[in-house]
Amino acid sequence: MDKKTGILLLNLGTPAAPDIIAVGKYLREFLSDPRVIELPAFLRWCLVNLCIVPFRTKRVAHAYAAIWQVDGSPLLINTQKIQSELQKVVAANCTVVFGMRYGQPNIAQALQTLQQQNIDHIIVMPLFPQYSAAVTGSALAEVLRVLSLNKNIPACTLWDDFFDHPAYIKAMVKSIQPYLHAKYDYVLFSYHGLPKKQAVVGKHCYRSKCLQTATLIAQELALSPRQWGISFQSRLGKLEWLKPYTDDMLVTLRQQDIDNLLVVCPSFIVDCLETLEEIGIRAAGQWRSLGGASLQLIPCLNAQPYWIAALQEILAV
Repeated sequence: MDKKTGILLLNLGTPAAPDIIAVGKYLREFLSDPRVIELPAFLRWCLVNLCIVPFRTKRVAHAYAAIWQVDGSPLLINTQKIQSELQKVVAANCTVVFGMRYGQPNIAQALQTLQQQNIDHIIVMPLFPQYSAAVTGSALAEVLRVLSLNKNIPACTLWDDFFDHPAYIKAMVKSIQPYLHAKYDYVLFSYHGLPKKQAVVGKHCYRSKCLQTATLIAQELALSPRQWGISFQSRLGKLEWLKPYTDDMLVTLRQQDIDNLLVVCPSFIVDCLETLEEIGIRAAGQWRSLGGASLQLIPCLNAQPYWIAALQEILAV
């Protein structure tokens, strides 16, 4: 009898609605994670509840409203599609579920679904290509915490990253290629940023992995060194984050007379606030204000058939 395998896809999460109440609740949960804001508990509580949430919630809710779809959050919709499409192609003894680190459906609910089916082996796959302690580490830690509450713990395989896996690189190349037929001057790989002090954890160097991903993609696309670069977005607070910052990089590129820009976001598997609003709306507006002709955001992999095939290859299911 074949053993039952469960595949748990992990994503960051999303508010339940693009309004102040839902966004405030989500931000509070997200930013209260000690892996996200590395401060003593009392100082973190004060920072989150007295400084960040009261003053940022309205602005963040407005940003979510700008990209919200009829069916809900783009991140949730696209993660659901990945789960659904992957379920169609995996072996008959595999069950695919997904859980969000913050918000709903959460990791505990996803694991409960698998445990109700008496799964023998769980493959945990965070949908974050480049490992970071604040995101990947937090999601995996939550999986282990939830599992530790059960008397019967199945065998588990934990993926930490896949930044250089040939199947992932091939899928990224395929997503970018159609846009290279249009006029463009430069390809910018914009990654989610991290505070500089969080960028190196043990064997994991986040900046190095981002650069390796971009280099592998650029090589496959036959881009010259002058045709591409990397930057880091989504910084929060006054700490120094990984540089160059994406908004600063746009200024630099305009100073180099770059007019037509393609932006790829390889650290995001599905389109979300950081891609659709931060790059697709805000960065595009900044680019126009700087006199740039066009900024084209290349969609994330989402549930494209070639990404589903790549994910199946990575997981070997």
